[in-house]
Order: sequence, then structure tokens, then C-alpha cells
Amino acid sequence: MSLSPDHWIFWEHDFIKLNATIIITWLLMIILSLGSWLISRKLSRDIHITRWQSVLELIVIGIKKQIEEVGIERPEKYVGFLGTLFLFIAFANVCDIFPGYQSPTASLSTTSALAICVFVAVPLFGISELGFAGYFKSYVKPTFLMLPFNIISEFSRTLALAIRLFGNMMSGTLIVGILLTIIPFFFPVLMKLLGLLTGMVQAYIFGMLATVFIAAATQRTIEKSRAKK
Repeated sequence: MSLSPDHWIFWEHDFIKLNATIIITWLLMIILSLGSWLISRKLSRDIHITRWQSVLELIVIGIKKQIEEVGIERPEKYVGFLGTLFLFIAFANVCDIFPGYQSPTASLSTTSALAICVFVAVPLFGISELGFAGYFKSYVKPTFLMLPFNIISEFSRTLALAIRLFGNMMSGTLIVGILLTIIPFFFPVLMKLLGLLTGMVQAYIFGMLATVFIAAATQRTIEKSRAKK
């Protein structure tokens, strides 16, 4: 039983490997990109809109509300990045209903790449809101002695993001695989449904943690705007 799509290698040359993780990830990105283009190419501001536009608006509004609840006052600035993270992880996990499919989120390379995206985005958003000097001042608060601890915190939370998503998705695959060998009929179907629920929860948690990190990086701007009011 393969626990990760990394083990399915289709082509290899020296240290370069083309495995199922890469292929599945690109297929998911193509499907999501094509789907978003098809839905958004005929957007309308009229009262009568298509069902797909209604679904799209519900998703965007829902993501914006979740970002606002974390404490970010201008969610439209972050909805593109955070929404993409959530939709990719959720779609990758939902496709697990198809026989023979293995989610790329069960690969540490994929979850690490997603965590690195958050690692890069957090300071970029922070600098855009606070300025270069203003953002990096937060690393020496309340005292300069906190600088090494704050730097370690940046790397450790990135590692935690990658390991948390990878561990939860891989463990779900392992449990289903074990049950298929023990009870090969009805019970694994229930576990698949439970796995879908777990996958959606993990997508939500990953997105919310990324939102919390960005909110923390831009918190001083929020506090200043509230103080002026």
C-alpha cells in the first residue's frame, strides 16, 4: 500500500523525478484554473445571474467573512491568496472519492510548498501594510532580546503548518488502507466519507492559520486605524 503519491514515479533521470504528486498537483491546478475561467468569463451585475456565479459569490463572501472575523479590516486584499490556498487543499482532498486517486496533500513536499507560500506571504503583507522598518520592529518587541525567538517562531510555525496537514492526510489514507484489508466492504465507505470531512476541516484549518499569521503581521495597522476612530 502506497501512503504517498511520491512513491509513484513515472519518469526519473539522475536526481530529477516525475512522480504522481507533481502530475496530480498540476492536473488539479489546471482544472481549478479552467473552472474559474469558465465561471468568471460571463460575470454579470444584473439581478438574474447564473447558478455558477451564485456559487462563486457565496464562496468569495464566505471567505471574506472568515477573514474579517480573524480581525483583518480589508479582507478583499487577502481573499485571493487565502481563498486559493483553501480551494486548492479542499479540492485536492475532495477528489479522494475517485478510485485510485491519492491527494497531493498526503505528500510532505506539497504541504511544505504550501507552508512556504504562507511563510513568504506573511512578511510581504506585513511590509505592504507597515513598511519595511515598521514590520521588522515587531521582531524586537517588547525587547531586543526577543529577536532570535521571534525568528525561530517564524520557521517553527511554517514547519508546523506543513507537518500538521501532511500528518492528518497521510494518517487518513493509512487508516482507510488498513480497513480495506480487514473489512473490505461497507465500513471503508464510511471511512472514506469521514476522510472527506476531515479533508475539508484540514483545508479550513490551514486557511485560518494562514489568516491568523497574516493578521498578526498587520496588527499594528489595525490598531492604529482603530485608535484614529
